[in-house]
Amino acid sequence: MVTGSLPDLFTASAVGDRLGPMTDAPCFDIDMEAFWHDPYPTLARMRDEAPVAYVPQLDGIVLTRRDDIDHWEKRVDVFSSEQPGGLMTSLMGRNMMRCDGDEHQRQRRQMQPAVSPRTVSRHWQRAFHGAAADILRDLAPRGGGELCRDYAMLLSGEALRLITGLANVSAGEMDAHSQAMIDGIANYAGDPAIELRCRQAVAMLDAAIDETLAGFARNDPDPDSLAGVSVIAVLQRAGAPVDEIRANVKLVISGGQNEPRDAPCRPSHQMLKKLNSCCMSCKHLLCRRDWCPSLAGR
Repeated sequence: MVTGSLPDLFTASAVGDRLGPMTDAPCFDIDMEAFWHDPYPTLARMRDEAPVAYVPQLDGIVLTRRDDIDHWEKRVDVFSSEQPGGLMTSLMGRNMMRCDGDEHQRQRRQMQPAVSPRTVSRHWQRAFHGAAADILRDLAPRGGGELCRDYAMLLSGEALRLITGLANVSAGEMDAHSQAMIDGIANYAGDPAIELRCRQAVAMLDAAIDETLAGFARNDPDPDSLAGVSVIAVLQRAGAPVDEIRANVKLVISGGQNEPRDAPCRPSHQMLKKLNSCCMSCKHLLCRRDWCPSLAGR
């Protein structure tokens, strides 16, 4: 168990790789392979044995108790978002997630017009509905498809193409590039193949972003058009530096593909599992419109 208080543990030497390793926290070794497949048993042990610990395999300080995290994540003097040597910055560039205070707010405000509620209602909602209808229209002659691969992945990728302004990147490429970057910035084990895939994805996206920037510079899109409210157009209009535009567009892609893609898939999977279990227990092959009694009212 940790015997010191949290303020005692978070001394100046504890501030990540900026000021050196944290010497006052207990060292807690983890099995990276087991942690990758299922981190929760290890995290439960850490909460009991070392809720604040230095994990050498991650070369970082890990907090595992909710209240500690809620308090200390706000202390940017201790846990700064600035991580010049971190995987995200070194692989993808310095984006707004790796900035604190005024710098973070400046970059966030510059992107805001592309994702504001007004822009969503005036532009993105209709555009996304149209993309969904097109995908379903293409699926109709096939009589069905795999929910994640044939619908959700494509819809998420098409939405990203629209909202970023990257018409020169396909939905499938968006999915692949997003996953490569997610894997890369989580590659604490230093797998060279994972790093290579991430760097290749970053290079291809940077080239696509540069091509789009050049096109917008030649023909400035109408600020009230889909292209004109895209992230790239909005940031370019705000005067953001090219490196900053590249980094923040890649940030949008890295987290903007997998979560919308998976949102309809996981609940559907759980619902179908429950439905199948219910039908099996009721000895029905299929539930009718009135469903099974055990699902009534759910």
